[in-house]
Amino acid sequence: MVTRMNIQEPTSFGVYKPVGHLVISFPDQQSADAAYQALGQLGLATGELIHRYTDRQMLLQIEQDLQRASALASVGQEMNLVKAHRDLAQRGHHWLVVRVHDDEQASVIVSCVRPFHAQTAQHYGRFVIEELIEHRGDLPQVGESPDRGLDTRRPDSTTSTAPG
Repeated sequence: MVTRMNIQEPTSFGVYKPVGHLVISFPDQQSADAAYQALGQLGLATGELIHRYTDRQMLLQIEQDLQRASALASVGQEMNLVKAHRDLAQRGHHWLVVRVHDDEQASVIVSCVRPFHAQTAQHYGRFVIEELIEHRGDLPQVGESPDRGLDTRRPDSTTSTAPG
């Protein structure tokens, strides 16, 4: 198992931003392991295209991100996502970070992992980070900002404190 996120260390203002990847969370190790195996059956080279992270590994990465983040990191979504990932990792979530070539492949991968209790799947594009897993009861997303925190209208946005 990898000890820290090391996918060519992609960052935006000091914060981990894996452009061209899906960052997928699972409520426990068993779910993440099952999804990893299912993705291997899709023909993905699991050792090269899929990286696994435990809750502790994600917390270590987040701690490092928070220490090296520049003030500009709070301009976009990156810091909000780091904080959301921290909340999930503190609750024991495990992660798969999967290299994707395009939106179609991202959709296939999300369809594959959803039955294994995937909770979130953010597709990191060059300019936009898109959540690909919708949950019953989710409301339409609204803009996020450093002042407002995460989209407060999402039922799972536990880190937000400002009204939507």
